[in-house]
Amino acid sequence: MKFAKMPFRALLFVATSTIPLAVSAQPIEGEGASEADDDDIVVTATRREGTVQDVPINISAVGGDQLEAQGLDNLREVAATVPGVYILDQGNRAGTPIVFRGLNATGLGSFDGNNDGGGAVATYVGDIPLYVDLRLNDMERVEFLLGPQGTLYGAGTLGGAIRYIPVKPKLGEIGGEVRGDLYTYQSGSGVSSDTGMTINIPLGDVFAFRGSIDYINDRGFIDYPYAVTRLPSIGTVGLVNPDDIGNAANFTPLKDLNTDDTLSARAALRFAPSDIFDATLTYYYQDARTDGRQFSQFRLTNFPVDIGKYENVLRVPEPNRRKTQLVALEAELDLGFASLVSATGYSDHRELGNRDQTDLLITLEYSYEQFPNFTAFTEERDKTTIFTQEVRLVSNLDGPFSFIVGGFYNKEKVRSVSTEFTPFYDAFNGGSRPDAIEYIAPFNSDLREAAVFGELSYQLTDAWQFTVGGRYYDYDLETESAVDLPLLETVFNGRTPDDLIVLDFTPANQKDDGFLFKFNTSYEVNADALLYATVSQGFRIGNSNGLDPCVPGNTQQNICGQPNELEYTADKTTNYELGFKTQWMDRRLTLNGAVYYIDWSGPQVASATLVGSSPITINGAGAVSKGFEIYGALQATDQLSFRGAYSYTDAKLSADSPNLLTADNPDPTASPFDTIFIDGLDGDRLPGSPKHQGSFFADYELPVSDKWDLTFSYGVTAHSNVLTRTGSRAQGIVLPGFDTHNFSLNLSDGSLSITAYVNNIFNTFGETGVRGTPAVDQSVTDTNGDPVYVRNFGTFVAPPRQIGVRVRKDF
Repeated sequence: MKFAKMPFRALLFVATSTIPLAVSAQPIEGEGASEADDDDIVVTATRREGTVQDVPINISAVGGDQLEAQGLDNLREVAATVPGVYILDQGNRAGTPIVFRGLNATGLGSFDGNNDGGGAVATYVGDIPLYVDLRLNDMERVEFLLGPQGTLYGAGTLGGAIRYIPVKPKLGEIGGEVRGDLYTYQSGSGVSSDTGMTINIPLGDVFAFRGSIDYINDRGFIDYPYAVTRLPSIGTVGLVNPDDIGNAANFTPLKDLNTDDTLSARAALRFAPSDIFDATLTYYYQDARTDGRQFSQFRLTNFPVDIGKYENVLRVPEPNRRKTQLVALEAELDLGFASLVSATGYSDHRELGNRDQTDLLITLEYSYEQFPNFTAFTEERDKTTIFTQEVRLVSNLDGPFSFIVGGFYNKEKVRSVSTEFTPFYDAFNGGSRPDAIEYIAPFNSDLREAAVFGELSYQLTDAWQFTVGGRYYDYDLETESAVDLPLLETVFNGRTPDDLIVLDFTPANQKDDGFLFKFNTSYEVNADALLYATVSQGFRIGNSNGLDPCVPGNTQQNICGQPNELEYTADKTTNYELGFKTQWMDRRLTLNGAVYYIDWSGPQVASATLVGSSPITINGAGAVSKGFEIYGALQATDQLSFRGAYSYTDAKLSADSPNLLTADNPDPTASPFDTIFIDGLDGDRLPGSPKHQGSFFADYELPVSDKWDLTFSYGVTAHSNVLTRTGSRAQGIVLPGFDTHNFSLNLSDGSLSITAYVNNIFNTFGETGVRGTPAVDQSVTDTNGDPVYVRNFGTFVAPPRQIGVRVRKDF
């Protein structure tokens, strides 16, 4: 297992890993949860309160105190501490795939613009299913549930679920918090800030309001030294040659473009008139903006100048904005024999962004590269609205039987459009297309999904229980899509007038229903030892790829789908798991673990069309994932504590999958960008997650006065290498594993906390994702015989060393 090249750091990690490992849960306080004995966090993942140690499923929870102490701001940072969970840190511009236990079959270059976390893991904001990379301020805890959870939750889950649990408004209590963080990056030039506040106000005896607002102004560290000069009036690129690298007039160098400007806010009103009724109405708002990618192209070898590790040479900046709003009403009524819970949510997500499209169009061989001044970019617009309603009944019976039964309804509406612009290319070909639109593709989707789910448990003895669960689901998906090539039709095929766009929508429908089951049993050996076993099934719906069918014999420029490329179907998992949860040494030592085997049928995989290389999703033949996780905590003395985790994941194809991957034709007589299909083979390792992953943390608390305590904290997270494509086929690369070491020094009197910290102490350069393959690291020629450099290939990178100071004041 290779975590780093430096012997000291590798030795340090191995040595510390021999110390009993730790859960990622810490004590919390807040409404709806109570502090348990011996550092056990109280969770509600099973729809009933219980500690991490008592719940007979695989769950990790990170409490609000730990989130603040370690400065964990988002899921990418939290996931590094949770065994079995890997989130690709591709920055704010690209998608953020969430991988549980290796359940990802999609190559890492295919997540750009995705706003679903990869689709294999359900994320919840409170009780509302919604994917959003939510800022982790004023959180009671974040729960990670590994394995399918469709018998407990409304939204279906293929590999597991993540729950954001915000702090509820507190009745009869005035209080709040102000917080601030100033920091710099080793390779950045600015000072970044993260500031916010929370306030809690009682409104009489039965109402309470809680609100928070935060703004992060991260100045970034990735430079664009060869961004082309832009026309300020319409925002399109100017008439320059972006491949004439020696001419500085062609470029407007841009520094630190992978910024993060995110405003997030929450306002919650709670109504609790009695002990039997409690309701909270919450509004969430998050507006996240960035100016460019967290993307490095130092691996390019065909580019005529050296490229730094925190530089990319894309021609066009790629700003993006994601705005998400959610209104949630969650209510609970105690009926005596059971609690009736209702969760209603309505969300509105809007996204607007640009991508550099130059390299894709060059590699399609439609002669764009002949134009010496060719530069292309896209505008991506998306609007998604979702209404969800979940109702469940959770028993409060005294006897051996208990039950959970619920119903779920989801209505999702998607309206998106992708538009490509090729400025001045019309004039180069002797035509006129003033709007410069080369390609436009709208896509509309309407999904209606319903499910009934539940679990029945029986306590056979005081120590031994059985649970069976089931889920029936039914969904109806209606989509329509259209594609037009206005520049082609206008300049080459004589379409008039110049601004005409013709969209002939093609409908596609998909329906499915089915049943999933769960079996769980646990045995309490004693008060400090629990054994459990689970068999559960997961499910993810299919969809249309939004393509028109190809017309046989059509050889002109086109974007279309073959019969097997038009849609993809649902995929399913069956998860088998054995686990234990134990405490030792008067509960000063916690040691938990699990071993699992997952059978994955019809895994959904990103691919590309034969005609036009348009991104699509297809189904593979099958895959399996097996492995184990171990985690624990040791309170060595009253002042010294350790925690950490380790997981091993072996995820691979279980059958040959024809035409799984696309690649460039290696035949030297073929065109340099001729696309071919490559089969995935039985035993090929899946991409997107490491085999080995671990973390270790140590805290030492030193009282310095009657009021003040000084805490020294050290942490390291590490993982082994990650494949970018299945089996490293189709010109995929292997991203080396790396480790990240952090240190902080905190001075606190309970209400005022001041923390000085260094993240990534050794300034480790880590690659976390990829765009393109080494096969496109080459050049072609324009009409003058001059080189045109293909710049699609590069890797996403982790942040360099970060030094900062955090301050928090409670009132």
